[in-house]
Amino acid sequence: MTAQTSADGGGAAAGATGPAGRYCAALTLGRGGDPHWAWHFDNLRYEWRRLFSEVLGTFLLVLAGVGAGTVDARTHGVIGRAASVTAPGLTVLAVILFMGAVSGAHLNPAVSVAFALRGDFRWRRVPGYVLAQIAGSVLTCVVLRLTFPGTVQGRTLPGHGFTNGRALLIETVLTFGLVSTVLGTASTAQNVGPLSAVGVGGYIVLAGLWASPVSGASMNPARSLGPALAAGDFTASWVYVAGPMAGGAAAVLAAWVLRGPGGGPAGTKAAQGTLSA
Repeated sequence: MTAQTSADGGGAAAGATGPAGRYCAALTLGRGGDPHWAWHFDNLRYEWRRLFSEVLGTFLLVLAGVGAGTVDARTHGVIGRAASVTAPGLTVLAVILFMGAVSGAHLNPAVSVAFALRGDFRWRRVPGYVLAQIAGSVLTCVVLRLTFPGTVQGRTLPGHGFTNGRALLIETVLTFGLVSTVLGTASTAQNVGPLSAVGVGGYIVLAGLWASPVSGASMNPARSLGPALAAGDFTASWVYVAGPMAGGAAAVLAAWVLRGPGGGPAGTKAAQGTLSA
């Protein structure tokens, strides 16, 4: 065999034999021709790419959610509720498709914790992912405040006439459905591939259409904490942390009942963002 050249201009000695030689060649060439950083998840030297992916993805998600509320308030209702709840779902669909292979496109602490509970994601990665997601959310609110001086709209709060307890229940149930969709479409049993983005994005839209008047249909602690941190107002914020985390944990239990223990190759690939098996 002859030496081959990697996509980034480096070279790999393809003629090396034995496990060590194959491993060194794989580090240079990547799997399926992909750059090695894209799939070698356990190498901490490339963690910054994945954390940047989570910051960027959450930034875009919150931009759609909080941005829609802010623009709607500034334009006296031109956008409307239906468009406001559809935008985040379509954004998640796009983000999963264009960079899910880098970090897994969690964009949500409840999803990161659920993947870890399921055994598809290492616990040591969870704090970094959660902080990156919250950072992306706060960054969105800073940008919106600079763009639209004044109070940024689009915070998630219990709707008029609804108690914190009722909003908590709705957030728990909605997140149970969302994380069930994420875990289910990521499993080998379903094998839906890129269609998982359609399932997850579609669920977010549908949940928002019927439940946003009750709780705002956040389903995401980072999406709710970012605007709260930016405003310095944590009214009912506990609802949007406790509800999604409880719903995500319940979804992990349901996944175990439906499909047994996690940690399989497809779920791990989806959670970690490896580009090829």
